[in-house]
Amino acid sequence: MKTFNDLINDALPYIKEVFPWDLEEKLEQQQKPLVLDIREPDEYDAMHIEGSMFVPRGILEQACEWDYDETVPELVTARDREIVVVCRSGTRSVMAAFTMHLMGYQNVASLKTGVRGWNDYEQPLVDNAGNEVDIDEAEEYLANKVRDDQMNPDR
Repeated sequence: MKTFNDLINDALPYIKEVFPWDLEEKLEQQQKPLVLDIREPDEYDAMHIEGSMFVPRGILEQACEWDYDETVPELVTARDREIVVVCRSGTRSVMAAFTMHLMGYQNVASLKTGVRGWNDYEQPLVDNAGNEVDIDEAEEYLANKVRDDQMNPDR
C-alpha cells in the first residue's frame, strides 16, 4: 500500500518545482506563467496569488479537456505555456502538476512550499474581493491544524 507521501515521491521525478522567489521573478517577466491555484473554493476565496486562475483539484482533469461542463478553454489551450500549479503547502500541486504532465502539458511546475511559502516569503495575497490579506492573518490561516483524532495512533 502506498501512502500520500509515497505518491508525491513517485511523481516528483516527472515534474519541476519552483520556489516562491523563482515565481516572483517569473511574474516580473514579459511572458508571465499561468499561475493555477488548485485548492478548494473556500481556501481560494480567503487568499490567493493575485491574477491566479482557480480550478479546484477535484475537476482539474475535466477542466483540461474539451467537451465537459468544467472545461476551461484558457487551460485547455495552454499545453505549451509555462504553468505553475499552486496549493497550500506544495503537495497537492505536485500531484496536479504530475496529472497535467500525463495529460500532455509540456511546461508545468509545482510551487514548492505553496501559498504558505509565498506568504512566508512576504509576497502579497489577496482575498476574493481583491483586498490584500494581512501577512500574520494569512500565516495563521495557512498553519497546519491537524487534530489529535487525525494523528496516527501508532506513533
